[in-house]
Amino acid sequence: MSLDTYTWPRPHGFTPFDHQKVTSEFLISNPKAFCFNEQGTGKTASVIWAVDHLMNLNVVKRVLVICPLSIMKSAWQQDLFKFAIHRTVDIAYGSVRKRKEIIGGMAEFVIINFDGVSIVKNEIIDGEFDLIVVDEASAYKNAQTERWKTLRDINKSVKGLWMLTGTPAAQSPVDAYGLAKLVNPKGVSPFFGQYRDSVMQQLTKFKWTPKPTANQTVHRILQPAIRFEKAQCLDLPPVTSVDRDAPLTPQQLAYYKVLLKEMLIEAAGEEVSAVNAAAKANKLLQISGGAVYTDNGEVLEFDVSNRLNVVQEIIDECSHKVLVFVPFTHTIELLKRHLTKNHIACEVINGAVSVNRRSDIVKNFQERPTVKVLIIQPQAASHGLTLTAADTIIWYAPCTSVETYLQANARIDRPGQVNPMTIYHIMGSTVERKIYSMLRGNVSSHQKIVDLYRQVLAETP
Repeated sequence: MSLDTYTWPRPHGFTPFDHQKVTSEFLISNPKAFCFNEQGTGKTASVIWAVDHLMNLNVVKRVLVICPLSIMKSAWQQDLFKFAIHRTVDIAYGSVRKRKEIIGGMAEFVIINFDGVSIVKNEIIDGEFDLIVVDEASAYKNAQTERWKTLRDINKSVKGLWMLTGTPAAQSPVDAYGLAKLVNPKGVSPFFGQYRDSVMQQLTKFKWTPKPTANQTVHRILQPAIRFEKAQCLDLPPVTSVDRDAPLTPQQLAYYKVLLKEMLIEAAGEEVSAVNAAAKANKLLQISGGAVYTDNGEVLEFDVSNRLNVVQEIIDECSHKVLVFVPFTHTIELLKRHLTKNHIACEVINGAVSVNRRSDIVKNFQERPTVKVLIIQPQAASHGLTLTAADTIIWYAPCTSVETYLQANARIDRPGQVNPMTIYHIMGSTVERKIYSMLRGNVSSHQKIVDLYRQVLAETP
């Protein structure tokens, strides 16, 4: 089915890139399919155009988009407003009652997070959805989980299933099994053990290694599929900026509100100095990041699972190496513990790392495949370092200096970089959104810190 005569809905002056059009055509032709395009290649827009075309043909009436919590609004809702403004969109998030009302409503596109699907499983099955789109589909690689089994049951009630991920089997060939069972069940063994034995060989009781033919087997079962890499999409801008939401957990939100209340009382009593405003804003940033320093120098850690999950989601989707900028020392330790626990090889550069050790870390990161993630305190490594082995930057939380922000981003945007680059900004609070806005607008937050302070007081977290 060709799109040659189709009028693409788009903002004035926008033309879809060839790889996006080809991706749309592929999806339209395959009700059950994989899209393995790398992050940053515009696959969300490709899906929206494909769905819109199918809706125009009355092939599809309702679509359920399942994705991480962090991109429900910042990616899917915003892109739907941009590329399919004539379609109705709703987000099934919040109370169980609200989720059920939205699933049972009339919206053509319904967006829901991974963990919300099981809450309204029966309503989804009865919701007359024709197509399910799963973004960052590697979350469904394990066929033993309740999450996977829920999608399997829902999948029986729909015409189409499109699964999107740039890294379908990043850690092991066995990761492909759960994905294949959903999209191409006839192409893969019904038994996991049998599939594992076809792609892995056992060296010891607990150690397995991929067989030489594993890649060919994975390619065969993950069909039909399409893939474009960022390097192939030469028309893309060299640097893409992406926002990811990481809502504050209830514990974070409680402390955040306590500090806001103190700030309101203080602001009502007297003029606030820039120094004091900066100190209070810094405390809000610390709470947002997961660890705050008390007046006596102790560290209070918070449940920051939402933010840690977002970081891991991004890393899992990246084909190349990643820099994570984290402003606060103790938050760096918190993140390193999380990544290590989840078997993601990482190193740290902060003010406590010696010059010689730092040189060794950079050399290994640039030249060896063993370390995928480098966690950096931006003040300690925003100048001089070349880190072009990475093509992705994650700002775990914002710094407060425009110069530091720009210099930190320049660590990957240097001679020797061969891939288009992506910069992610993680945010969960008003103070973070305001500071990111200042940083990207080259407005010194030090000059505007009192204005920032008052804007934060005027809005919810």
